[in-house]
Amino acid sequence: MNRPLAPLEPSEPLPLPTRAVPAPRASLAPLLPYVRLEVRRTLRDAGYVITSVAMPLAMYLLFTNLGVNDNAADQADYARHAMVGMAAYGALGASLGIGTGVADDKGRGWLRQLRVTPLTPLQVVAGRALTASVTVLPALVAVLGAGAAVNGVRLDAWQWAATGGLLWLGTIPFTLLGLGNGYGLTPQTTGVASMASMMGLSVIGGLWIPVDAFPRWLAAVSRWTPTRRFGDLGWSVLDHRGPGLGTMAVLGGWLLLFAGYAVLAYRRGARTA
Repeated sequence: MNRPLAPLEPSEPLPLPTRAVPAPRASLAPLLPYVRLEVRRTLRDAGYVITSVAMPLAMYLLFTNLGVNDNAADQADYARHAMVGMAAYGALGASLGIGTGVADDKGRGWLRQLRVTPLTPLQVVAGRALTASVTVLPALVAVLGAGAAVNGVRLDAWQWAATGGLLWLGTIPFTLLGLGNGYGLTPQTTGVASMASMMGLSVIGGLWIPVDAFPRWLAAVSRWTPTRRFGDLGWSVLDHRGPGLGTMAVLGGWLLLFAGYAVLAYRRGARTA
């Protein structure tokens, strides 16, 4: 005679596997060594030293010490104005120069090698941007330091800090432009495009020659260039005022434009790298 089967007791549900969520610091672990590597590579590059540090410094000292004006007050004003312009010019070169390194890495296959590392594509791009934020500092420090030590420029402590800080933040749009050139152009054309952008924007933006010396039509065009507003970040501090709304609006517009260019260039470059 068969015994009746005992009812099965409901079993406890098996625990679902949990996925470990990395801590915020862990996600930065592979990024920081990459940034240190790229910073060292850039600082050892002779092209970077000449273009972004030595040339702006030499131009500043030449412009302010050859054909010196007899009027001491005018000479002091020009030394301050040129100091900001040449510091911005050097920082502009360092920002755009990041694109040349990206294009070289793309041509040598280094970007493909990075895909097998723990770095994500977003971290690779962020690492390049952070590298540029570090490598613009020598250009700013060199020219601002020469203004104080050689030309006797005297500013309040807050003016020195504000001038350097605003110019440092103002390089963000040009870093995006450099990244767009690096990801979107070939290694052969990236250097040419970056140099042409650097020279043309510097001249039209008044970083070399005061805008007051421009023809009226060129001065009107200059107002809408990113480099003119970039220089205004520092020049406004010299006049004991902050950047105006017009300066921030124009820079913001160029920031969005260059950001869109960088994103499109990165997507295109990622398919071919």
